[in-house]
Amino acid sequence: MWKKLINTEHDIATGVLRIMLGIVFFPHGAQKVLGWFGGYGFAGTYDAFTNKMGIPGLFALLAFAAEFLGSIGLVFGFMTRLAAFGIFCVMAVAVKMLHWQHGFFMNWFGQQKGEGFEYHLLVMAMAVALMIRGAGAYSVDRMLAEKK
Repeated sequence: MWKKLINTEHDIATGVLRIMLGIVFFPHGAQKVLGWFGGYGFAGTYDAFTNKMGIPGLFALLAFAAEFLGSIGLVFGFMTRLAAFGIFCVMAVAVKMLHWQHGFFMNWFGQQKGEGFEYHLLVMAMAVALMIRGAGAYSVDRMLAEKK
């Protein structure tokens, strides 16, 4: 099982995809966990998730872990399939709970009440590609797989 989880080819395109997804997601996780980039930090975000949005505490913690730890894992290529799965789940829930009602398009011109889900679909597609292909080139997963 472990070998299947970390197995990956030396694929540079997959490595680029993985690193970029991790870089894009790190600020989102850091907002929630550390309060960086204008975020509310752990306590504020946890309160918003559980009390205002009605998300069970365990699922809020899993979302924080997926975005924060998952993004770091993606940058380094460690446990890539698991990290990508977590981010996929966060995006699927975000579409269902928050973005579906606002339609497909992002709110580029401030003419709708919220953001659509086009960005989320791109992230979900990237995550699925990483779940299928693994970490790719220059990853901890590849280094560990070669040692086995």
